[in-house]
Amino acid sequence: MYCSYYGLKERPFNVTSDPAFFFSSKKHKEALAHLLYGVSQRKGIIVLTGEIGTGKTTICRFFLNQVGKNVKTAFILNPTFSEIQLLESILNDFGINPNNKTKLGMVLELNNFLLRESNSGNNLVLIIDEAQNLKPELLEQVRLLSNLETEKDKLLQVILVGQPELNTRLNLYDLRQLRQRIMVRYHITPLDNSEIKDYINYRLKIANPQCQINFSDEAIDLISRFSAGTPRLINMLCDRALLAGFVSETSHINSDIIKRCTEEFDNYAINKNI
Repeated sequence: MYCSYYGLKERPFNVTSDPAFFFSSKKHKEALAHLLYGVSQRKGIIVLTGEIGTGKTTICRFFLNQVGKNVKTAFILNPTFSEIQLLESILNDFGINPNNKTKLGMVLELNNFLLRESNSGNNLVLIIDEAQNLKPELLEQVRLLSNLETEKDKLLQVILVGQPELNTRLNLYDLRQLRQRIMVRYHITPLDNSEIKDYINYRLKIANPQCQINFSDEAIDLISRFSAGTPRLINMLCDRALLAGFVSETSHINSDIIKRCTEEFDNYAINKNI
């Protein structure tokens, strides 16, 4: 609605995980570096955690755009599957149509696929998002898949991405073998207050390099307090603020606009008993 008014090619504060809007904050750069290191060095199992809305999925999608052509990936979202369904999803995402859909048959097909790809100089990576939803028996299955290897290297690199509850699950006694195989860990924290203004301006410039929208320092301060540095909350509030600015026919987003928007969010939360 407001895009044509502001001359934006798209909404800059969508809450979708669009890698084109990846903002390289200190934490996000470190997280990306951990993923790239773990995969390039074939470390086996990598764990990336962070609170809701901190940009974990966006980092993963950006990571997929950074890896070389010799890296092939399977990306599993919301893995609320049975063991058979998880295996079938992994094979399908790697482009494998299994002939034998038993658990043993699919593991053998995956192993043969990984061996062929490894012999061709390729590195295979499995990313499981929302991994805190994996039941212990599925996490154990992931461990067994990570055991597929040659004498030199792991055939499959596994990236488990999830909320902090994932660490709680990984600390279960029954998963101690999996825990010992985690070679790289990183926990993403929210943006620092000093990064929030740059984050907002970065997204505006992606949507329009000549963007004239201006958030006042007072508005930025209120956004910082409301969001506590969580990118998704920043996006939600800024998106609503641009709509309010459009209605008021202004490119200057001041503290009054942000206050009205935060009050709307607070009222919505009260009405929905959030």
